[in-house]
Amino acid sequence: MASREDILLELGLTPSWRLRRDARAQATTSATPSTALLARATSAPAADAIPAVVPPPDARRSRIAALDWSELVADINACTTCGLCRTRNRAVPGVGDPHADWMFVGEAPGAEEDAQGEPFVGQAGKLLDAMLAAIGLRRGEGVYIANVLKCRPPGNRVPEPLEVEACKPYLDRQVELVAPKLIVALGRSAATTLLGRDASIASLRGRIHRYRNVPLLVTYHPAYLLRNLPDKAKAWEDLLLARRTVCAAAAAG
Repeated sequence: MASREDILLELGLTPSWRLRRDARAQATTSATPSTALLARATSAPAADAIPAVVPPPDARRSRIAALDWSELVADINACTTCGLCRTRNRAVPGVGDPHADWMFVGEAPGAEEDAQGEPFVGQAGKLLDAMLAAIGLRRGEGVYIANVLKCRPPGNRVPEPLEVEACKPYLDRQVELVAPKLIVALGRSAATTLLGRDASIASLRGRIHRYRNVPLLVTYHPAYLLRNLPDKAKAWEDLLLARRTVCAAAAAG
């Protein structure tokens, strides 16, 4: 097994991770659509014509709030609350340790996530795994990874507010079931959704917030870091603050 110093050297965490590929080009790559998906696409309205969703009623929130893990995953996979169900290949519930100390939350699945049904599996996912390794973590071991949206928006567009509202009960239930010691919001969209206010990453990072009474830290999305190398040093600072926060919570608990 490589030493921590080898990992940091390979990542360039002195402090900058190495850019291996153009993440933008990678993000546009997707698996060949199935025949069934193509058939749906010819009969479904264009992505821009997808009607706005209706915010989930209190009854739906209450029902989701009572689901266990297996029921929650099944409910996400079968969800048709918004128009994204007609353009997705697969829903992407989340992955990892169901009782993790660390919970990472991104914005929405991309093309590769939509094809595989798992969050952060493309180039951004590889960078996230490297970031985890740099602070002694591994995907699936004490870590849970999810997105605000469970279905990919067409063309990786920014999620619509009502799409976020439709998916948010699922994320809230995941937070309750995982009960992490820290949530790390990856990117501005995830951060502003969780914190309920519009603000820049620069104004949110570097301090601890709270979401549903869980400490929350904001940092850059790995896809952004692949395009903006200088900010990897800032992301490294955020990871160190995150590790101190989790260690302090563990010591206090």
